[in-house]
Amino acid sequence: MRILHTSDWHLGRSFHREDLLAAQAAFVDHLVETVTAERVECVLISGDVYDRALPAVDAVKLCNEALERLAERTRVVLIAGNHDSARRLGFGSSLMDKAGVHVRTDFATVGEPVIVGDAAVYGIPYLEPELVRHPWDLDERSHAAALTEAMRRVREDAARRPGRSVVLAHAFVTGGRSSESERDISVGGSAQVAASVFEGVDYAALGHLHGAWRITDRVRYSGSPLAYSFSEERHVKGSWLVDLRAGGVEAEFVEAPVPRRLARLRGSIDDLLTGASYDEFEDRWLQITLTDARRPPAAMERLRRRFPHTLVLGFDPEGGGTGDARTWSERVRERSELDIAGDFVAEVTDGPATASERALLHEAFEDCRRKEALV
Repeated sequence: MRILHTSDWHLGRSFHREDLLAAQAAFVDHLVETVTAERVECVLISGDVYDRALPAVDAVKLCNEALERLAERTRVVLIAGNHDSARRLGFGSSLMDKAGVHVRTDFATVGEPVIVGDAAVYGIPYLEPELVRHPWDLDERSHAAALTEAMRRVREDAARRPGRSVVLAHAFVTGGRSSESERDISVGGSAQVAASVFEGVDYAALGHLHGAWRITDRVRYSGSPLAYSFSEERHVKGSWLVDLRAGGVEAEFVEAPVPRRLARLRGSIDDLLTGASYDEFEDRWLQITLTDARRPPAAMERLRRRFPHTLVLGFDPEGGGTGDARTWSERVRERSELDIAGDFVAEVTDGPATASERALLHEAFEDCRRKEALV
């Protein structure tokens, strides 16, 4: 059986205000061409089809066109990610089943496979721990507990079937590395789940992380088809073309088209504007950090004369300077929402958040997560 594993399309997302819809449409063209050329029997889309719960009309139109074109050529199984609205993405799923597009967004159906050839394909949508804890009678509220129970249901059903088993899941599995463009999903300070939770299945097609990570031969992330942050400048984007054979799994990475390469540059403005070594960066999307002792006047305007696609400009004087020169994304990287909110409390009250204040903030964040999951 030959499958194509993709995820994290984030249709409708922009890149520092640059519209990416045309680039996303080019990826869909590439995907359809790959399906045809490689005789793919099933396309797996492992969540975050859209970038937000209420996607723009143009993003919905592109998604509709993509699924229609794929359905003419192959079977499709897709799940909801943490950016998607499970209810909206799942609308009409029973009707789409008849067209060969199998949308799985409801945790209540985990363990009920889509049969493709001799394989049982199980969709595990993004599981918000608070929403599944009581219906599934879990001992704790965590991603590990939720995914462990989901896989228990998958194994219970798979044990009754003679063929292969494939799982789609949207989670942060230990062994992959995050980038700046993924939304934090940590609960109780932890977002990660051990890869061992997927033991016993022939292939686990993961979504959520935007890099193409091989956790094991049978557990992989395809990553996003486009770069959505400068932290992804060294990522190679694409999809996994996977052959499930009697002797195991063979996977080949199929690179996606690149609309424009990324780079992060650092130096004085004079060096950047005159240095021949920077010629290769003139057509790239750039994040530039200036190291001049004093902030140069009209810096962005001057830089864009040579580098017209400069999108982000920072200032970090050599030898130090006053204040924190890091970008916002750098300052909040790998920090939880609760810690960031605690910093705000400290800033406006001239003192760290008290235990009761942090408890109140935690309750507010949890309530927002529950409401967002139900949109």
